Amino acid sequence: MAAAEAGSGGGAFRIGTSLAEIAASLGSSEQALRLILSILMGYPFALFQRYFLFQKELYLIHLSNILMGISVAYFNFGTMFCHSLICVLVQFLILRLMGRTISAIITTFCFQMVYLMAGYYYTATENYDIKWTMPHCVLTLKLIGLVIDYYDGRKEVESLTPEQQKYVVQGVPTLLEVAGFSYFYGAFMVGPQFSMTRYQKLVKGELTDVPGQRPNSFLPALNRMMLGLFFMVVYTVAGPYFPEEYMVSDDYLNQPFWFRCVYILMWGKVMLNKYVTCWLITEGVCILTGLGYNGKDEKGKPLWNACANMKVWLFETTPYFTGTIASFNTNTNDWVARYIYKRLKFLGNKLLSQALSLLFLAIWHGLHCGYLVCFQMEFLIVIVERQMIRLVQDSKLLTALTSITILRPVFYVLQQAVHWMFMGYSLVPFCLFSWEKWIKVYKSIYFIGHLWFFTLLLIMPYLRKILVPRKEKKAE
Repeated sequence: MAAAEAGSGGGAFRIGTSLAEIAASLGSSEQALRLILSILMGYPFALFQRYFLFQKELYLIHLSNILMGISVAYFNFGTMFCHSLICVLVQFLILRLMGRTISAIITTFCFQMVYLMAGYYYTATENYDIKWTMPHCVLTLKLIGLVIDYYDGRKEVESLTPEQQKYVVQGVPTLLEVAGFSYFYGAFMVGPQFSMTRYQKLVKGELTDVPGQRPNSFLPALNRMMLGLFFMVVYTVAGPYFPEEYMVSDDYLNQPFWFRCVYILMWGKVMLNKYVTCWLITEGVCILTGLGYNGKDEKGKPLWNACANMKVWLFETTPYFTGTIASFNTNTNDWVARYIYKRLKFLGNKLLSQALSLLFLAIWHGLHCGYLVCFQMEFLIVIVERQMIRLVQDSKLLTALTSITILRPVFYVLQQAVHWMFMGYSLVPFCLFSWEKWIKVYKSIYFIGHLWFFTLLLIMPYLRKILVPRKEKKAE
């Protein structure tokens, strides 16, 4: 009983016990069940806000968001929610005491990242656990983005880029605004990222397709929720057939190389569904509140994709690794592009800026070496894929071959297979991040994979000489 109480994340003893039993019967962990329930609870919270708080006093909406967000944090992590509270209060003091200065940005970046790293260090295990550091990494990006947008408010509007003008914070945020922005229940646990200016528009009732009225977002929100539940079912049914532990077992190591490649392909495809599930369901919550409103298209139809973390159709159909990156966790990618990559413009080197952005992402995810390996692999695969695409485009022979109508389905299937094998290949160290597990997988398949990628990079210039004759180059 004591163990059940300790694992309940601070909830009541009876509820903790029943949740543990339900989770066990579903073949899941109690922490994962709490996470799903917390995300789904966003829908009744959003309905309450729509029908009882729409265009009411701002302090009431802020307080509601704070209480709901803290309740979700306490339900999952018990008193460990105090870590987020500390960082929010410190961030408010930085904004007020240091103002719109570079010092505020540096102090925020160092404090929030060091606090997150310390959390990773003291809670680290050999498995991917759902603990207070999971939503805290989302909060860290949110608070860093806030201080940068606040800093931009000191500049003349004309000196800002159109993107910076969209996110700049002109006024001085109050404590209720900073806390409500940080604890907004629709994005506290797993994102998505959104700006303070968007949050301010939400509480004022401005994010709606019908000015002065509640947004007509019920059906779009329901659509995303149902799609998320579909992916959850797929993961629940298929997941047990592709356990991560199998990749470090002796049986897997003794399988033929082709089998190991196919297994990684299938495992990667199935494993990503758990992330897709969470992001689609939370996107539905954001749409229901109005936070997902993104203006109207050229035909006057409302767009609800402002908080989309997934481009589902692109994710499922793209034959390219870069296509998956462009469709997966898009809000976090946009945040890194906006606040890290573009802010490194002074370096004058796009490749270096991209490498530093990926390094930041790896460190932000955690202290395990697997994260560094994962994003290093992503960087390498993208370079190889871009060179291969350029080679096909520049070679008349390869272009003609890929243009044969009857062969296109064959090429598409082959591209999809290679693409998802690459995806699984890069994700293995992300999930099996302990050194002992990583070494086993490296010996079984990664050594050959690394050798293959570096060989492609080395022979690419020679392939271009063969497939792209000088005459074609001169013609270009």
